[in-house]
Amino acid sequence: MEPTPASPENSDIRWLTVPELVEILGVGVSKVRRLIEDRALLATRVDGVWQVPELFIRDGEPLPELKGTLILLADSGYSDEEAMHWILNREESLGTSPIEALRSGRKAEVRRIAQALGF
Repeated sequence: MEPTPASPENSDIRWLTVPELVEILGVGVSKVRRLIEDRALLATRVDGVWQVPELFIRDGEPLPELKGTLILLADSGYSDEEAMHWILNREESLGTSPIEALRSGRKAEVRRIAQALGF
């Protein structure tokens, strides 16, 4: 299977493992897993190891704007893999990737587009 543009194998994005997240976030492994389960973070498995894009973290915390966007994508029927692909890749209507738009304060715009994807 060829890696998707959102996968660690062919991306310029820095990916963090759970142990790295434990260190960066200053929490235990169970809390990191709960953040993933609660959609505060989105992870993908590579060679059996969960990894999260570093872009999802700001100032030692999960990017607050991410959770609602991930929940909206899941509610629209997106799988985790599809959501990861969408959020990390360029969205023409934004002129950048949704994650970069979220990081630059464009949460409402990103969520409007994500919501429209479900229809």
